[in-house]
Amino acid sequence: MKWPAQRLVTGSKKSFGMYEEALRLDALGVDLIHLEFGRPHADTPAHIKEAAKAALDAGIVHYGDFRGTLALRAALAAKLRDFNGLDYDVDEVLVTNGLTHASFAAFMAAIDPGDEVILLEPYYPQHVGKTELAGGRVVTVPLDAANGFAISRAAIAAAITPRTRMIVLINPANPTGRVYTRAELQHVADLAIAHDLIVLSDEVYEHITYDDAQHVSIASLPGMRARTISCFAFTKAYSMDGWRIGYLAADRALMPALMRITMTDVTHVNVFVQEGALAAVNGPPAPMHAMVAADRRKRDIVVAALNTLPGVTCATPQATIYAFPDISGTGRSSTELAMRILNEAHVVTEAGCFYGPAGEGHLRVCFGSVSEDRLIEAMDRLTRFFGKL
Repeated sequence: MKWPAQRLVTGSKKSFGMYEEALRLDALGVDLIHLEFGRPHADTPAHIKEAAKAALDAGIVHYGDFRGTLALRAALAAKLRDFNGLDYDVDEVLVTNGLTHASFAAFMAAIDPGDEVILLEPYYPQHVGKTELAGGRVVTVPLDAANGFAISRAAIAAAITPRTRMIVLINPANPTGRVYTRAELQHVADLAIAHDLIVLSDEVYEHITYDDAQHVSIASLPGMRARTISCFAFTKAYSMDGWRIGYLAADRALMPALMRITMTDVTHVNVFVQEGALAAVNGPPAPMHAMVAADRRKRDIVVAALNTLPGVTCATPQATIYAFPDISGTGRSSTELAMRILNEAHVVTEAGCFYGPAGEGHLRVCFGSVSEDRLIEAMDRLTRFFGKL
């Protein structure tokens, strides 16, 4: 069968990066420590699981509202108001199968063939494939590592053309661990308003911030509510990655196009999973706070260890579950070094170039995906490896 050329997207070539490389050694029974996969280590809190079990026992197993249950959307609207400073009513909240699904719906609803989508680089590779599936063209804006990967208004402005339709923002940022300041977000907002652009705001790490870093939702800035599609998930903060549930918030005028996508591809999200999500939103915050505190401890272990390695420097991430060490001092490319670490140290990291050319000279290290003991063992393995490099 010959597939349509426009569906053979270049973004698909990125696939799963070092995760796929590691499968070969996993199959041989090698003791690998996986620091490449962006998943939380903790189990889903008990009260969330119990709510889903109770929903099954109560017969909540049939079709539901296409938009998500009313109770969950009401709870999410309250969360958006109280935590994000965003005023949306229940009909401007759409429950999705994770943030991946929310952003997919946004790309498919907003992008026409030939439209250009600006990605800040290092970028999240899935956004390349989604843009291309919608018929759009990716335009990357490299952020400068020497400037802490700060947003540059001039760099974004230079990339805007008459075909530009959307700017994609990940805040807090994967893979760099940055939390963008209000001033940086204002640069994006000013350009979006001036050029009548949509902003897709991926905020999956909104709760996982450290020290004094303050997350700001760009839709809360003046003039941005009507042109922002804000995407969220339960994946990281509630350790619900396998549950596949998230949501988006957007102005009422954008909802029909978004729902046309979600109703066509999934109809609606699993109803008893939504009861677990409702328990997460309305339940005690202590489990989330404990997980973030554990991630902060692991962050500090990783940053301290990485900064002792020859040829490596690592800034302290302000958020997320990733460190993004600069390995340019080793004289090796990110792919070569990641492969050698995999095969010789049996630690799986991700090559920085996986996130675009601006990520070259770095590795992404996920400190949130394993226990503290395993993380310490991984750092010991890296110390021995770099001692022989």
